[in-house]
Amino acid sequence: MAEEHHDDHGNTVAGWFLTISWIVVWVAAATAIIAGLPIVTWTIIGLAASVVCAVVAGVMKKAGLGRKAPRPRPMTREEYEAKLAESSSTAAV
Repeated sequence: MAEEHHDDHGNTVAGWFLTISWIVVWVAAATAIIAGLPIVTWTIIGLAASVVCAVVAGVMKKAGLGRKAPRPRPMTREEYEAKLAESSSTAAV
């Protein structure tokens, strides 16, 4: 389930929003902690903001800013060997 969920983000607006927003959230939390503010408070703030950003990215995905086509998958070994055999047999003819 989680793997299928991650396949839906990819190189999309929703995926980049989530990546950049999490970086901003955790850099802000880390900066606050380094500045001497309470570690537990800022960890909770960082976690809560991360959840909010994930929800926003999910809404963006549902609104059409996520992956529109299935993720391309590489050929299996059997598919590759069949294609190779087919191309070599056509080249020999």
